Amino acid sequence: MDRIISEIPDKWVILKAHDNYKVFATWAGGYLDGDRWMLNSGIDSVEQYDGFYYFIGFSGSCYKCHKRRYGLATSYGDMVLSEMIDKSNGKIQLMKDVDDWETEINKLK
Repeated sequence: MDRIISEIPDKWVILKAHDNYKVFATWAGGYLDGDRWMLNSGIDSVEQYDGFYYFIGFSGSCYKCHKRRYGLATSYGDMVLSEMIDKSNGKIQLMKDVDDWETEINKLK
């Protein structure tokens, strides 16, 4: 894998937002830092290698996501995502986890 990794989230989910698919990533904070979240620009492509998905965004970012860490890291991330979905009037949907996101994203595009 020759990609420069932009982010390695603790946990992650896939959202369908305005006919694009995006990574919503969350991290659990520690003693000196708080919980955080990020939403990528949209998934341009997906690769998988050695137990990880590599979601390449439209901006060129690369999120390295462990295959077995689908979900949200904290209640803060859950609150942010719930509010985002509620305010979208049905334009943002949380996708259920699948066995192979590389195949699934290619099929959905």
